[in-house]
Amino acid sequence: MLLDILKTLFTAMLPVLEIRGAIPVGIAAGLDPWLAFAIGVVGNMLPIPILILITRHIINWMKKHGILVRFTEWLERKGEKKAKTIQQYSFWGLFILVAIPLPGTGAWTGALAASLLDMRLKNALPAILMGVIVAGIIVMLLTFGVISVGSLA
Repeated sequence: MLLDILKTLFTAMLPVLEIRGAIPVGIAAGLDPWLAFAIGVVGNMLPIPILILITRHIINWMKKHGILVRFTEWLERKGEKKAKTIQQYSFWGLFILVAIPLPGTGAWTGALAASLLDMRLKNALPAILMGVIVAGIIVMLLTFGVISVGSLA
């Protein structure tokens, strides 16, 4: 069981997969769905404060030193595109960006956008946490067939 918990936790910490991947991984491993949900939320949130605090500094350092310039420019473009929505709606914009469990959204993207906007951790973290919880609930509902992807279209 410990291995299943760790697998779920580390899946949630990964960009792109995040809680969207962690809950199905945990349930498939035999964990109680609510335990998989809780582990997914914790795992998804673990890297977020660090990302918010250091992303801007790392990007600036990489650009100054010519390291992975194309990657840093792509990262900035991606973050700035998402940041426009967040700037317009502030807390709720960040919450919505994280809460929609689709590719290109999630806590990592929210942390990147918050960092590029120089949002304070105390403002960004609650919005991202609420978004992760809502995304997790949506994933739980999809996992158990309570809602189907077809009914969302």
